[in-house]
Amino acid sequence: MPLIDLPHFSADLLAEFAGRKAERVDTPIIQPAEPFLDIAGEDLRRRIFMTENETGASLCLRPEFTIPVCLRHIESATGTPKRYSYLGEVFRQRREGGSEFYQAGIEDLGDINISAADARIIGDAVGILSRLLPGRQLAVTLGDQAVFEAVVQALGLPLGWQKRLTHAFGNMAQLEALLGRLVSPQFVTGLDDQVASLLNSGDEDALVRHIDETMQATGYSTNASRSPADIARRLKEKLVLSEIRLDDAAFAVLQEFLSLQVPLTNASAALAGFADAAGFKLGNALARFDGRVAALANAGVDISMVEYRAAFGRPLDYYTGLVFEIGVEGSDSVLVGGGRFDKLMTFLGAKERIPAVGFSLWLDRIDAARAA
Repeated sequence: MPLIDLPHFSADLLAEFAGRKAERVDTPIIQPAEPFLDIAGEDLRRRIFMTENETGASLCLRPEFTIPVCLRHIESATGTPKRYSYLGEVFRQRREGGSEFYQAGIEDLGDINISAADARIIGDAVGILSRLLPGRQLAVTLGDQAVFEAVVQALGLPLGWQKRLTHAFGNMAQLEALLGRLVSPQFVTGLDDQVASLLNSGDEDALVRHIDETMQATGYSTNASRSPADIARRLKEKLVLSEIRLDDAAFAVLQEFLSLQVPLTNASAALAGFADAAGFKLGNALARFDGRVAALANAGVDISMVEYRAAFGRPLDYYTGLVFEIGVEGSDSVLVGGGRFDKLMTFLGAKERIPAVGFSLWLDRIDAARAA
């Protein structure tokens, strides 16, 4: 039985999903915790309700639907392209409005025409929200993680720093903290003397053994999501990366990029101008961006309501390209959030790469907006 009341407009929502050829699926409320801990992102990880089964395996209350829907698709060995819709409860700690609430959405799996799929999913989200909030002026914020990654790569930073910055995309406070460390490197502090000594010696096997012994002695190993080898590798990487410095000119270029905020109609020209001025070749990332803008216009989406922000991302680690949010003009409340997650399916066990894009609707917030 539902723990909270289902929004009264859910029948309209399900009719919208059916009209957009998205097959309704359900997933268990109790989910394996590992996929969420590994790839959902820090913001979601710290909000998960954790438990375990009789064998000690980590489980959690369903905190979102994208990972469960993708797992279900893989387990059912269904072919692609495939569109799924869902509507049900999710659970997150310390959330405004309560820890239990309803989400609904569409996951679009397997369409190799990336631009068309991106445009279709944004069109679906705008169309459904317009149906639920008739007469309200919507505002769409769009970002592109692939463009950000291309800029970071063009700066010539080591791969470790590229990964750090990419993971921080969508969390401006974390991103600014990392950039501060790049401009003014700081030595790694707070390490156990023996760990520091082993790191400096380069004896990785001895470091792994020491971490393993410490974890066993403290009982931490029974709850750890990282192995001793993973921890040792991360410590070594942290030490090496702490010595890297981003020069002032490169930092200024990155700051200039992150400050870009323009209507989508002007975004392609703004990005091309930035790349030319910086001497960057952003090739495929810009081509995909331009293709998406054209596909949105061809799909009949009113792109005058869309704003591009170069620094905009969403705090889930599995996004790879398009990211977007939708709200009502003049309000800060996010009613819809979504994006592209092309690497998620193979990470979860799919035998081949499956391009994927989708969105979620926050039904309690939409209900509040309707009441307003």
